[in-house]
Amino acid sequence: MPPRGVCAILGGQTEFLEKYGEVVGELTARGFAVAAFDWRGQGGSMRRLPDMLKVHVGDFEEYDEDLEAFIDQIVQPMSDRPALALAHSMGAHNLLRMLHDRPKCFAAAVMTAPMLRASTRGNPAWLVRLICRAHNLNGASTDWVWGMDRRDPLAMTFEDNLVTSDRGRFARMQDMLAANPAIRLAGPTWGWLEAAYRSMARVASPGFAEAIATPILIVGAGRDRIVQTAAARAFAHRLPNGTWLELEDSEHEILMENDSIRSRFWAAFDAFVERMP
Repeated sequence: MPPRGVCAILGGQTEFLEKYGEVVGELTARGFAVAAFDWRGQGGSMRRLPDMLKVHVGDFEEYDEDLEAFIDQIVQPMSDRPALALAHSMGAHNLLRMLHDRPKCFAAAVMTAPMLRASTRGNPAWLVRLICRAHNLNGASTDWVWGMDRRDPLAMTFEDNLVTSDRGRFARMQDMLAANPAIRLAGPTWGWLEAAYRSMARVASPGFAEAIATPILIVGAGRDRIVQTAAARAFAHRLPNGTWLELEDSEHEILMENDSIRSRFWAAFDAFVERMP
């Protein structure tokens, strides 16, 4: 199969590039060269805080810098053909920022469960936002968001997980973390959450989606307990060249889900990339 150019994988919060080994194989089988990296503070990248399990940034502009460097130094030199992006959750959120600010950085994008509005899991959204702001104003930006310190992934069972219904793929991720515990993360700080709220407000603002001309396929998870699928659906319909697909039986990590869900994702992916320029 002739090469189809580069597909850049952009993972979500707490993820690590090794997690996408199966996806890399599926992309290379489709003729893509693949590029991936770990966001700052994640996977094999340097941590921001002494506690290696905390996810922390001061502002999402830091992720903009990471992505811009990745595009300029890795993705674009790999091929003369227009590049595709495959992005999940926080990675999809960060990609939307880049597509808005730098429109020609990718020819097209596929996004799974983009982080457009975080789930507050039954708590009033206004209250969570107020508590987050208060913690940051009181100098607790590097403290754990409540409960995150008890979510060491090495101690997590399949029954406790909120992201996949596939027991085998969950076990494979756990084996990767057990083999290399230094790449694991438990969850965010109040500072990260405050930065996320600011960035989500920017991306949701009037005119933001409408200014993104890049063709985008957004795939939402009907059983998502991490981000709000309704927000992704609404955003997709605002895009000038947006396509929406909802996998009603999927948890948050669509690419780590069971074979039935994944086969439907890849069918939609293939149909979408066939229309790429």
